[in-house]
Amino acid sequence: MDKLSLLQSVPIFSELSPSDLNKIAERMIRRAYTKGQMILLEDDLGQTFFVIAEGSVKITRLSDAGREVILAMLGESDFFGEMSLLDGAGRSANVVALEASEVLTLARNDFLDILQQYPKISISLLEELTQRIRKSDQQIESLSLSDVEQRIGITLIRLAEELGTIKQGSVKIKNLPYQQDIANMAGTSRETVSRTFKLLEEKGLVTREGRKLTIYNFNQFTKTFS
Repeated sequence: MDKLSLLQSVPIFSELSPSDLNKIAERMIRRAYTKGQMILLEDDLGQTFFVIAEGSVKITRLSDAGREVILAMLGESDFFGEMSLLDGAGRSANVVALEASEVLTLARNDFLDILQQYPKISISLLEELTQRIRKSDQQIESLSLSDVEQRIGITLIRLAEELGTIKQGSVKIKNLPYQQDIANMAGTSRETVSRTFKLLEEKGLVTREGRKLTIYNFNQFTKTFS
């Protein structure tokens, strides 16, 4: 995907004119990462804003016990790295490529300059950050109050919203994260995720083919686990 088309698909840039988007695109640099490569390291000084052009990444932190906790998974047209650019503090989490991925990067000075030039981006950015905070609050609530099956169901809903495509009421996730990653998101074990998948398949709620997952009647699935 060319830079202009990609930026048009990113929510915080979508209201800008093609000429304005081209000015932003000229400042952006393409970078490629291999599967499993670390893109950002927690506490490092932030100097770069990222937009995903191809592939997907996971946002992670380590618990006090040294266990990986996955905060989010992002795909094409999602962005990350904005927090430390805004407050000047270190990175708040690690970012790792889930597959071979390509991103567009924007230097901190350019990012801040663009926010000043285009107030619409600042407003859209605030809206996006608010949505992410709400999702984080929901994740904390689900981890503390829900049983294991419900936590896994809620995690699948998040993955569907972040990585899936919807058609005729069903959602398909073409590159489902590994079961250990899903377990790290849901606060459980890989074995429990495997058993829950089998149960969901027996109920006719989902089907799997390799790493492709289909959630049938996504609205009903959401009502069941929310």
